Amino acid sequence: MCEASLCDVHLKVHSKSPEHILLEPTAHLANRKCSAHKKILEYYCTEDHTCICVSCLLFGAHQGHHVETFDAVSGKKKERLRHLLESWTSKSEETEKRVKSGQERKKEAHGKAAEVTDRVAALFRDIRRQVDTLEKRVLAEISRQEEQVSLSVSSLVQQMEVKKEELSSKIQHLEELCNMADSFMVIQEEESESDAFRGVAEAENDSRERYYKQIWKRGLDEGLISVTLHTGLSSIVTNVRKRINLQGTTDILLDMNSAGNDVHISGDLKTATWSHVDQDRSDMPGRFQYDQVLSTRSFSAGRHYWEVETSDSGVWFLGVSYPTINRKGRQSWIGDNDKSWCLRRYDNVQYSVIHDGKWIQLPHTVSCQLLGIYLDYEAGQLSFYELCDPIRHLHTFSATFIEPLHAAFSVYKSWVRIRS
Repeated sequence: MCEASLCDVHLKVHSKSPEHILLEPTAHLANRKCSAHKKILEYYCTEDHTCICVSCLLFGAHQGHHVETFDAVSGKKKERLRHLLESWTSKSEETEKRVKSGQERKKEAHGKAAEVTDRVAALFRDIRRQVDTLEKRVLAEISRQEEQVSLSVSSLVQQMEVKKEELSSKIQHLEELCNMADSFMVIQEEESESDAFRGVAEAENDSRERYYKQIWKRGLDEGLISVTLHTGLSSIVTNVRKRINLQGTTDILLDMNSAGNDVHISGDLKTATWSHVDQDRSDMPGRFQYDQVLSTRSFSAGRHYWEVETSDSGVWFLGVSYPTINRKGRQSWIGDNDKSWCLRRYDNVQYSVIHDGKWIQLPHTVSCQLLGIYLDYEAGQLSFYELCDPIRHLHTFSATFIEPLHAAFSVYKSWVRIRS
């Protein structure tokens, strides 16, 4: 009423008058007055959602409107704000947990990266050591063979030098006979010298033949060098696979008994091709109704990796499946159930991943026709990679596998080939 800010002493007089409405001190009292009647705003019009004075309510534009006191409206708003505060506080706490979790995950990833870096660095040091050892062994073998050939050739040359000396002596003797004036002496030497001449010729031919044969036999044995190199490299690769606990799977074959009648299977059981000609296979419980096929081999433990080459047109699906997948009906499609996981490509345009009927389109553009599939059974991970340069990760499924897994394929106007 007085529109004045007061100290505690002066406030005592005003606080005794019930008609005095006390507010917190403000420098902008005009904001609390009605612009039309210049009176203190005391009510809230719920119909127009605005603050009004008593004159607005009795005589003004808000006459007859439903109004509430500031305390009542403020109480309701504070209740809503408390609920909102609780919600935001909960979200803040959850966000804080996520921040901590993210920081822990970052720290864990850093530690894991350092661990893997050390392990990979140690692996490559060992590989370099083994390769260096193999290089020395192969080069030593080449040097040994070279020395052996050199010694053989030197021996042959020495023998030829001896033969040459013998022939020179005999040639000189024959020249002397040819120049001899005594006919009787010439006649006496004829038979023996003819025999000697034949002996020299035969010896010369025999020596030449042995010479060329020995040179042929004593050449570098490139077969032995190649076998030594191949065996050594294979051993290194085998050791590397053991150390990284990854089984390069080369014995995946297609199960003819599971192949749908629209799928042609190659003689080596490595290639599945869609065919518009029915293959006329006998119906059996394990055969797919549609153009799909499983592998004969299954995986129930460990880490496995295999590669698949694909056509650049049509539609294909690559993945894994439990053996209990339905073989007929819509639920038998790879990816359209909870028993299979797959990568799909359509006409070399786009990739999708599918599991339990849920499709996710990937943003990756198609770069090549060769793909790698990595399965870590215990970790519950199935990953797909494009084997371009550099290798590109497409997608990883995470799951808890509870049955053995078979490699699974589907083709429509396309083909897929398991790489040996």
